[in-house]
Amino acid sequence: MEIRAYDPETDFAGVARMWREIGWLDAGEEKQEQGLKVFAEQFDSLVAVIDGSPECFVSTGTGSVRYLTEDLPLSVLTAVTTSHVARRQGLAKTLAARSIARDAVAGAAVSALGMFDQGYYNKLGFGTGTYEYWHALDPASLRVSVAARPPKRLGPDDWEAIHESRIARRRGHGSCVLDAGAATEAELLWASNGFGLGYADGPDGELTHLLWFSAKGMEFGPLNAWFMTYQTTEQFLELMSLLVQLGDNVQLVRMREPADIQLQDLIHQPFRRRRMTEKSEYENRVRANAYWQMRMCDVARCVAATSVPGGPVRFNLVVTDPIEAALDDGAEWRGVGGDYIVTFGPESSAEPGVEDGLPTLRAGVGAFTRLWLGVRPASGLAATDDLTGPGELLADLDRVLRLPTPKPDWDF
Repeated sequence: MEIRAYDPETDFAGVARMWREIGWLDAGEEKQEQGLKVFAEQFDSLVAVIDGSPECFVSTGTGSVRYLTEDLPLSVLTAVTTSHVARRQGLAKTLAARSIARDAVAGAAVSALGMFDQGYYNKLGFGTGTYEYWHALDPASLRVSVAARPPKRLGPDDWEAIHESRIARRRGHGSCVLDAGAATEAELLWASNGFGLGYADGPDGELTHLLWFSAKGMEFGPLNAWFMTYQTTEQFLELMSLLVQLGDNVQLVRMREPADIQLQDLIHQPFRRRRMTEKSEYENRVRANAYWQMRMCDVARCVAATSVPGGPVRFNLVVTDPIEAALDDGAEWRGVGGDYIVTFGPESSAEPGVEDGLPTLRAGVGAFTRLWLGVRPASGLAATDDLTGPGELLADLDRVLRLPTPKPDWDF
């Protein structure tokens, strides 16, 4: 077996076969294969080769995650794929750990991913994020006072403008950006019957707000609104009004609830519609899933970005990091396990060491990342995750770390 960088000349056919094998590509779909080609070439990718064929493929991309008002350098695991013949060999774990370590050495303060299920990536130090609410709603049920103008039609060829619109969108705590245009271009190519509708209101004609859809049933839906961009509340409401117009024919749209918005505020008689459509193809409902995870790659840099009123709360922190066991002995970065002296307050810091007389918090890196992000308070994490400390310290952390709900607003 050989582990090396992905080579598009020799490895693409094998990786495409692997993706078809696991159901990520449909046989005969040239547009989807083009999306994979773009994706694999623009992201940093590793392959594990067995008998001359790539049987495991892992890629990462650079970006940023906004923590309160500061953008921290981010590494995103954009794909972790193992073929049917290479399962249970530890290849995905090894390649993912090496990729995270490489990006941490290059300056990534945080690593993120979208998980196939909870538990696997916890072994690499990841902690689960907040719930994302996906609404399935009748667009005709939206009550919006704004009247939408005729939109601009968008397609996969507009990926550059769409990507720039995603980068320039309104962002809040926890929001993420992926630098490579492939993050958008490939997503547009993979969409079934994909199309976009938006508005180019920027000073130089830039796209300012848009919706990107895929669909199996084009006439009546359902439509899947995979992402939207907007910079102002007025632009968001115009997009909602645009959905109302689609409701003349389309009977269902699935969309993720934006950060800081409660979509139910805009839905006329939501419970009545839920009852009337129950168990139908066009059932109106809301589903909640926590499917993204993050982990710190630099404790000091992450904590330094924290500025919260109250406190300061000062304590010793003992961090354990399971990724160390998946890395070679000579790896330059071996995780973030160790002892820190942490202060949370208007100015925060994490310094290596131990200070006598301070209370001690013990946490896995995933649990501490969840605390730092504001996914759950210290007292809740102490009940369900790998985090322990004196009751008084947990209460102080609950009081001081009152953070906005983190929302990446970018699926990966």
